Amino acid sequence: MDIGVVLQATPPASRVIDLAKRAETFGFSHVWTFDSHILWEEPYVIYSQILAETRNVIVGPMVTNPATRDWTVTASTYATLNEMYGNRTVCGIGRGDSAVRVTNGKPTTLATMRESIDVIRELANGRGVEYNGSTITLPWAAKSELEVWGAGYGPKALKLIGETCDGFILQLADTSIAEWTIGAVRAAASDAGRDPDDITICVAAPAYVGDDLAYLRDQTRWFGGMVGNHVADLVERYGDDSAVPAALTDYIKNRQGYDYNQHGSASSEHVDFVPDEVIDRFCILGPVEAHLERLAELKALGVDQFAIYLQHDGKDHTLAEYGEKIIPAIAEHGLAKR
Repeated sequence: MDIGVVLQATPPASRVIDLAKRAETFGFSHVWTFDSHILWEEPYVIYSQILAETRNVIVGPMVTNPATRDWTVTASTYATLNEMYGNRTVCGIGRGDSAVRVTNGKPTTLATMRESIDVIRELANGRGVEYNGSTITLPWAAKSELEVWGAGYGPKALKLIGETCDGFILQLADTSIAEWTIGAVRAAASDAGRDPDDITICVAAPAYVGDDLAYLRDQTRWFGGMVGNHVADLVERYGDDSAVPAALTDYIKNRQGYDYNQHGSASSEHVDFVPDEVIDRFCILGPVEAHLERLAELKALGVDQFAIYLQHDGKDHTLAEYGEKIIPAIAEHGLAKR
């Protein structure tokens, strides 16, 4: 199993780049960032510097959306980074959350997301695509290679991801929800004539190594609020009685709203509705052994990468604990099975 890290593009950018470099040193495979250009700095500029100062890590947004950028510009950006640094990018994409809501916009439709995936991927892989009534290509991008990984929770989004995407991003680490969503993505892929095993599965959630669970929960309670934005959309779309697991939807009943000025912040003041048991299910908290146990459970479900949301006060500590104890242990377990 690969281990990635998800950073916010919070100034100074030099700190983001430093964390990315440390992550590579500790054996992390991917460096992701939020993509919300009002709340934080522009990630693609930062990716260029991360790639320039590292050798192996793959970079990309968790996640971008089809609304805030022209799709051809997005594709050109990836193809340019790939030409400069050797195909070390990945595009995580969803319908949109903070990047569109802070400008009084709304998440795009799934139909728009599907169309954008095709345009971005085809162009960034040097192939021609139909766009606004014309067939266009990036003639200089023949060697560029880009995968597009879709993020979502609901049945229709999971179906779209299974039918179209190279990877699936689930933004929580609950094993029962992971089993349901992964199963839905794989079933959709199979129904579409694709090999389900060709879809890379990535679970992303906060992780914090320590013994004081009460403190660790307070540092990661924000994540339940962030996921709650998407869950609220699901409940509005599908109602309370749907195929969506109650383990995902029940906890937002006391949700009163959301302040995007505190999006992804450990100091969020609007997440008291998130109970401890949800934090324990959605995140990975506790001693090293607890992390290894959950990661083994996720791997057994077919998860290929766990990406750590590093939005708490233990950034350096978490990178070191994973780099020195958890990543080596995962590697040892993998070798023992060969």
